[in-house]
Amino acid sequence: MKTISSVVEHYIKKKPFLQTALAQGIINLTSLSRQVRPEIEAQLGKEVRNGAIVMALKRLSDDLEFRATHRIVKVLKNIGEITVRSSLTDFTFLISDTILRNQGRLLEVVNKNKDVFYTSSRGVNELNIVVSNSLDDVVEDVFSAERQTQKAENLSSITVKLPAENVSVPGIYYFIFQRLAWEGIVLYEVISTTNEFTILVDEDQVDNAFTVIKDLKSL
Repeated sequence: MKTISSVVEHYIKKKPFLQTALAQGIINLTSLSRQVRPEIEAQLGKEVRNGAIVMALKRLSDDLEFRATHRIVKVLKNIGEITVRSSLTDFTFLISDTILRNQGRLLEVVNKNKDVFYTSSRGVNELNIVVSNSLDDVVEDVFSAERQTQKAENLSSITVKLPAENVSVPGIYYFIFQRLAWEGIVLYEVISTTNEFTILVDEDQVDNAFTVIKDLKSL
């Protein structure tokens, strides 16, 4: 049997931004109840008083399991080194039978140039390679026989070292990416390992993105 509380909770949890704002206590519950009332009534098939919806919203905002938990904040306070690199280019190639061989050729060049930036990620159909723009010509030459689908220049990367417990706490990446989205920062690429992730953004957004991530340590 559907109840007002269960329907309200289901509605809010479908809207992550609204869920977080409610948990942080920055929403007027009475105004929100008026806004969601028509959908709640449609779900229940009957009229519902605003006061009943307000009470359901209040219970949700007080629920520690519903809030951004202290475990997430604890992990973010222990964020380690934050490294910024600029003047990067992101290449995208379709996967082929020769792509790994050519990637090996590129790595030979990278290993001889310790100061350059290099990272890559492979999906089912595509391979992404991100390098310092000083290697653009090398990449174009080594992968000349491959099918390049995209090339983005003038990018910057921010690499963040996370504490080891990040793998056991749900919501870490959501929490970080949500705040970047709130600031209107477009993530061109996200590359991660177990305890580290790198985001690529346009160079004109890197300062703002760095500030957002750095401020997570002071939550």
